Amino acid sequence: MSITIKKEVHIEAMRLAGRITGETLNLLEREIKPGITTAQLDKIAEEYIRSRGAVPSFKGLYGYPASICASVNNEVIHGIPDSRTLREGDMISIDTGAYIKGFHGDAARTFAVGSISAERQRLIDVTRESFFRGIEYAKEGNHLSEISAAVQDYAEKSGFSIVRDYVGHGIGREMHEDPEVPNYRRGKLGPRLIRGMTIAVEPMLTAGGYRVKTLKNGWTVVTKDGSDSAHYENTVLITDGEPELFTLV
Repeated sequence: MSITIKKEVHIEAMRLAGRITGETLNLLEREIKPGITTAQLDKIAEEYIRSRGAVPSFKGLYGYPASICASVNNEVIHGIPDSRTLREGDMISIDTGAYIKGFHGDAARTFAVGSISAERQRLIDVTRESFFRGIEYAKEGNHLSEISAAVQDYAEKSGFSIVRDYVGHGIGREMHEDPEVPNYRRGKLGPRLIRGMTIAVEPMLTAGGYRVKTLKNGWTVVTKDGSDSAHYENTVLITDGEPELFTLV
């Protein structure tokens, strides 16, 4: 495992990448409504990221064809934007990133499409809150596993499951760096957190079981039991005090 500790000049670049990423998600939140297509949302995101002098991190990454991942209802991650129209009552998870000055930002949110059921809203709310329960432990001297355990405990006590096949990650010059950041206990402490570490913490919760499968397109991951899924992510800097969230704008 090779964890890169960021210098102040790197952190400044990551602040900018994170801000652009967060602004993109805020813009998309205002645009999401019944009748819009996921391809239209992708176009809005790409145009905004480029207007800020950045490049969409996801486009071309491992061959991915778009600037956002747009995952609807039972889709967990990596939903490819297309002509699908969002409908009243849907929920959509959008994951995106911006690359500028040699560094990446990465964040995800799950949004309601119009008026949604109380059950779907609760899944969105608990997913977001599980992130914040986790990063209460994102402090120098703690272990990575303390973040993971706090996310899992809150999610499961709230009646939801944690996806295990996909995890958070280190981030910096590369979108995916060491260390892996699981959202559940793995039975070991994991690395100790040091100031200057930058990680993407991203709980993925489901309303049913935690097992998932990948569709024939080779990208889109869905729940095996068809239950709804929600996703929440920010790029996090470990400091000598409270963590800094680059992508929460």
